[in-house]
Amino acid sequence: MKKILTIFVLFLSLSVVAQSADELKKELASKKDSISKLQSKANAIQSKLDAMPGWKKGAFGTIGMSLSGFSNWYGRNAPDASAGNIGVSVTAYANLLQDKFFWRNTGMLTLGWVKLDDKNVVGDEGFETATDVFNFTSLYGRKLNKNWAASGLLEYRTTIIENFNNPGFLDLGVGFTWTPISNLVVVIHPGNYNFVFASGQNVFNSSVGAKIVGDYNAKFGDLSWRSNLSMFQSYESSDFSNWTLTNSLGYTLWKGIGLGFEFGLRKNKQEALTNALVSNPAETFDTVDNKLQSYWLFGLSYGF
Repeated sequence: MKKILTIFVLFLSLSVVAQSADELKKELASKKDSISKLQSKANAIQSKLDAMPGWKKGAFGTIGMSLSGFSNWYGRNAPDASAGNIGVSVTAYANLLQDKFFWRNTGMLTLGWVKLDDKNVVGDEGFETATDVFNFTSLYGRKLNKNWAASGLLEYRTTIIENFNNPGFLDLGVGFTWTPISNLVVVIHPGNYNFVFASGQNVFNSSVGAKIVGDYNAKFGDLSWRSNLSMFQSYESSDFSNWTLTNSLGYTLWKGIGLGFEFGLRKNKQEALTNALVSNPAETFDTVDNKLQSYWLFGLSYGF
């Protein structure tokens, strides 16, 4: 009789626990639904705020870093060595939006360093530059209607640590800007001059052409996404054309801190030929292999 009573009490306890767990799950689901509805309302309010006239400013960045060290690790060719990889990316914007005009400004800087120090090799093996990207754009437009504006664009891109302004690319042009939605800006400038700055013996040429820029910014809950395409099509020769695509993703985990991922792609035949001439002086625009350039960075991110 005592055993039966014990089993009955145990069964009753498990039933109560199961019932409590089911109730808690229902309550949790209800809370999640409430949070989702509140987030939707908050996003709608934020969209209205973004569309209001005035300055809109912000910045976000990603820091990626890895360090390692080896001592008497005989499985390696260099048993006594240390290695490091550091990358930093920062994007900032300041946009003035008014009823009749807009002025959009964006700056992006991505730097990376890498180091492999073999303790058994004499010499100072410091950090070397791995990634070096700087870009600044300023777009002014007078609105023609809700979605179209007559506009002028200034865009400058170069490297900072190594070979500053060698080369440097400066685009100046006029045309039209299309904004079908608040977070997408498409620049179409058939009148654009691409200034290329370089020193010494080089193959860089400035030329007249068309400029197309697409910039998309979106936020889905804790996920932020920015994509930018900058393309120049030369009227003089396709050898002078170029394009760059950058994508930045950030996922917020706690109080603005999260994970960030950025990658960039580029095609530039003038840069490819300049690089090839270092090892083969006989290279030309017709023979050079214009490979796709790329970089990526993953690490901690912070937005403010």
